[in-house]
Amino acid sequence: MTMSHRVTQLAACTAFLSIVACSRSSPKVAPSADGNDPHVVDGLRRLRAATAAYRQLDAAVAAGYARTVADCIIDPDHGAMGYHHLNRAYVDGTLDVTKPEFLLYERMPDGSYRLNGVEFIVPYRYWPRDSTPPVLMGQTLHHENNFKYWYLHVWAWTDNTDGLFANMNPDVRCPGGGTIYRASVDSL
Repeated sequence: MTMSHRVTQLAACTAFLSIVACSRSSPKVAPSADGNDPHVVDGLRRLRAATAAYRQLDAAVAAGYARTVADCIIDPDHGAMGYHHLNRAYVDGTLDVTKPEFLLYERMPDGSYRLNGVEFIVPYRYWPRDSTPPVLMGQTLHHENNFKYWYLHVWAWTDNTDGLFANMNPDVRCPGGGTIYRASVDSL
């Protein structure tokens, strides 16, 4: 991260302190909105409001998300995504910042789960790969050709030194090493 980017990010944290908690001193805090983009600021505010209850896994399960997920996704060089808890009812051709398809959890040493972020997806069957990419929160979604969908990660509940929309989070851990993500993060 360049010094100018860090200064800009710290200024943004100060400006939006009333919207989201902001701290770079702890790797497990709520992230700030990148820059001053109103799409990001508003989207993050709405996403956090919609998913706040899901910090408790039981609330997420009651809302239709899977209780158990076998694999914790990691990349040996870039960190981890964590466990992807899917709500199949949200898998369609639309994007709604208040209804993420996946919740990204980290399993803690005591067996509890911590909500770190979300992943939005749109399968190619609804939005073809060769069409104009979908956009959410002012961000263009990425291709995931192995699973045939567009995707966007948002680290809404845990700071990510690689950025709010990074694919992996270097501070997220998978117990027992997790399942190695086979595609290169840089190719996504």
